[in-house]
Amino acid sequence: MVDVSGKTASTREAHASGQVVFPADIYTQIKAADGMTKKGSITQTAHIAGIMAAKRTHDLIPLCHPLPLDKISLSFAYDDAKHSIAVTATVK
Repeated sequence: MVDVSGKTASTREAHASGQVVFPADIYTQIKAADGMTKKGSITQTAHIAGIMAAKRTHDLIPLCHPLPLDKISLSFAYDDAKHSIAVTATVK
C-alpha cells in the first residue's frame, strides 16, 4: 500500500456507457410502455442498480480505495435503429 494521507483532495469524474439490445418486438413493447413491465419499471430498476454499483466500486475492483462520491447520474435513451436502450453513467 502507498501512503496517500498527505495528498491533497482532488475532484475526479468517471463516465461509463453501455447499450442493452432487445429483440425488435420486445423493444417495441418496452418503449410503448415507457419501460414499465409487469414487475415494474426497467429503467428505474437499472437506475437504482447503477447507483448501488457506483457506491460499491471499491468492493468490486481489487485494490480500489473507497472514494467519497458527490453525485451519481444515469441517463437512458431509446435507440429505435438498434432496438436498444443506451445507458450513460457519470460519477463525481
